[in-house]
Amino acid sequence: QVQLVESGGGLVQAGDSLRLSCAASGRTFSRYIMGWFRQAPGKEREFVGRISKSGGVRDYVDSVKGRFTISRDNAKNTVTLQMNSLKPEDTAVYYCAADEYGLGYDYAYWGQGTQVTVSS
Repeated sequence: QVQLVESGGGLVQAGDSLRLSCAASGRTFSRYIMGWFRQAPGKEREFVGRISKSGGVRDYVDSVKGRFTISRDNAKNTVTLQMNSLKPEDTAVYYCAADEYGLGYDYAYWGQGTQVTVSS
């Protein structure tokens, strides 16, 4: 079992930066691919990016490439999402998720989400 708790959301202006953190419980954090997802009001949940178990491989949805960076610290059981040059369309509830395989949206464990609001 893995419990995930996100933090760091808030209200910012377009162009600002925000850093989200996800703290994981348990001693097997390095066994999981970690993903970030988001869901805007009235829209379906969207994949944002993911990071491999070792942290060496990352991939992102095209809309955030060059602006968002995912990193992880397996010693501290944390994964972060650094978001730069934020846009109003980045407004959403952001979720971190963990899974051994990290395929699509089929992640076994999810956090409760943290709200990010970007004003224009």
